[in-house]
Amino acid sequence: MSETNELRIAVIGAGPAGVYSSDIFLRQLGKLGEELGLGTKARIDLFEKLPVPFGLVRYGVAPDHPSIKFIASALEKTLDNPDIHLYCDVEFGKDVTLDELLERYDAVLFATGAVEDKPLGLPGADLDGVYGAAKFVEWYDGYPTGAREWPLDAEEVAVIGGGNVAMDVARELMRNADDLKERTDIPDNVYEGIKANKAKTLHLFIRRGVAQAKFSVQELREMEKLPGVQLIINEDDFDLDDDTIEEAGKDKLTRQMVEELFAIREMAEDMEDDGDTDFEGNPADRKYYIHFNSAPVEVLGEDGKVVGIRVEKTETSADGKMSRTGEFEEYPVQAVYHAIGYKPASAPGIAYDDRRAHLANANGDGRITTEASGEGAQVRERLYATGWAKRGPVGLIGSTKSDALLIVTNMLEDLSKAAEGGRVAVDRDPESIDRLLASRGVKPIDFAGWKKVDAFERAEGAKEGREHKKVIDPEQMRALAHA
Repeated sequence: MSETNELRIAVIGAGPAGVYSSDIFLRQLGKLGEELGLGTKARIDLFEKLPVPFGLVRYGVAPDHPSIKFIASALEKTLDNPDIHLYCDVEFGKDVTLDELLERYDAVLFATGAVEDKPLGLPGADLDGVYGAAKFVEWYDGYPTGAREWPLDAEEVAVIGGGNVAMDVARELMRNADDLKERTDIPDNVYEGIKANKAKTLHLFIRRGVAQAKFSVQELREMEKLPGVQLIINEDDFDLDDDTIEEAGKDKLTRQMVEELFAIREMAEDMEDDGDTDFEGNPADRKYYIHFNSAPVEVLGEDGKVVGIRVEKTETSADGKMSRTGEFEEYPVQAVYHAIGYKPASAPGIAYDDRRAHLANANGDGRITTEASGEGAQVRERLYATGWAKRGPVGLIGSTKSDALLIVTNMLEDLSKAAEGGRVAVDRDPESIDRLLASRGVKPIDFAGWKKVDAFERAEGAKEGREHKKVIDPEQMRALAHA
């Protein structure tokens, strides 16, 4: 038995939240460990249910985001740390239980992210042709257990949502397949699917006004450069009052977004004046309508299928409050995609806050509690949450870094107060977890295994003059990793 005196931390989820937290924990321990009486050494075991790491970066963001490559390579550098041990293809609650982790680790941190859509909740939401963004994203990102084919036979499509996921979905639905293949790692089934896409008209419906949308400037710039696509806006949506302009100017990111939207307005006018062209002045064969202050109220159907969408005009005040006008319009569409938020995953044995859609934790400080709220909610020692698991599905990938720093600070504080400098796990043999998993026939994929998958994807991409081409079959991933 090789007992060690280093701190032992289990992290559930190898997406950005889990990887950033692991990195920040080791850095902060190196800085503060001695004065907190914890020492400076820790072993972090990172458990991921999928056969490969990076969660949201690999499977939740559209493949044509240029910044994603940089984030993925930064995460990879972090994982290439001898104090961080990757255990992919190991599912918490199925392959290993909470009690088994608490026996072997001084603290357990949940960074489980989100994979499900919030329900649409409109009449007609159950019609054939209504899709949640999460499942569509899984398809075009090649999620290991996602759909392999997607019905793209609707010529007129609606997308509901005022955030970045809605923008991603709309952009992929308007994409040129060859252009997408050239610059991304999409697998063949996605290329074939998008090549056969019949969508010619897309309506993006945003409930609030121009100044209250939640788009990043990067998303807007990507929308501006879609070959063969004409952007169409409603001039009236851009008639902002002085109070709204003043309010938008107070926040730098909002101001930048609004400025970019006004640039898009000019661009849309130029496209129309030039005879319905795309951004390069070429004839456009697809039309992309952007509707602000437009709240869908019903999906219209016939014979169980989508045939249209009914939308109510809204008004938004400077402080972001939305009111309905009682004015309705109907648009013919044969498919509706809703991107109105994700529902973060639950975890076996951990209370869930349904109202706020995250794991139950104390005042948002990441310490897991016995129940969602109320006087009976007690902090459960040694259990923590970060990222979307802690705060719900809001914020960009970068937000997980500030989250991680807060949680790690709390973890170190708690560990310093615990007996024997935080070393409370009974079983301190680092190989104990490997024996447990092996006894169950579970074969984890480690960092070296992931590197084999990555090398294969790069080699397959190189054959087509691309940097990378995704493997999507989990059995193929396992075969490559264990070879």
